[in-house]
Amino acid sequence: MTQPLTQVAREMGGLGYWLAGLRLMWQPGLRRFTLIPLLINTLLFGLAGWLLLSLAGDWVEGLLPDWLDFLYWLLMPIVVLGLLLATFFTFTLVANLIAAPFNAVLAARVEAHLTGEPPPEDGQGVLAGAVGAVAGEVGRLLYLAAWAIPLVILWFIPGLNLLAPFAWFVFSAWMMSLEYVDNAAGNHGLSFAEQRRRLRQRPALTLGFGSLMTLMTMVPVANFLAMPVGVCGATRMWVEGFEGKAVRREG
Repeated sequence: MTQPLTQVAREMGGLGYWLAGLRLMWQPGLRRFTLIPLLINTLLFGLAGWLLLSLAGDWVEGLLPDWLDFLYWLLMPIVVLGLLLATFFTFTLVANLIAAPFNAVLAARVEAHLTGEPPPEDGQGVLAGAVGAVAGEVGRLLYLAAWAIPLVILWFIPGLNLLAPFAWFVFSAWMMSLEYVDNAAGNHGLSFAEQRRRLRQRPALTLGFGSLMTLMTMVPVANFLAMPVGVCGATRMWVEGFEGKAVRREG
């Protein structure tokens, strides 16, 4: 008998569920539900990468007065890291907003695959859940805006702005877990507030999984797969790690 995935994931900070997402997206019966999220993610992350490469250098140069040019190469890695994180994080939210109806269906199919039970909602229920998923995305965007304002201000405070990329990373990890867990939890009618409460009960697991998803969005080409991996991995994390249901192993 292998060690239960929940124990492995707890010990490895969410790595087990991230790996589960990588495996699940290729499972027979699930692959076809990953195609549209994969296509949306590929197009938007391709656009994000092009914008970042086009604008980053000029933007950094514009931040520094002439007499501080010698700091360019010192600040460039920190600023680029922050830009990379902020750009890909923003495009992740946009991609998930567009793909919300498809992600809700994918999460339902993954749960059925894992538990052997029918999806949480069938027929017209799935369509209604998909519409609810879009509304949920809008709610998360408002939540993001409320927390993003102080983080953006942090960029403009001398000295403290060096902490901004790290603050963004932690916040991104939290939001990534919220973003992807919602597809499974939302299928069962859990509100955004209740999802936040549940995830706060397991901070190491939540931030561990979210950190891996954040890093994945920052790696070229790998970020194309981030959305289906996130939905599949977070669905297993929710079903097994938060709901405590027995699931079958991926093939």
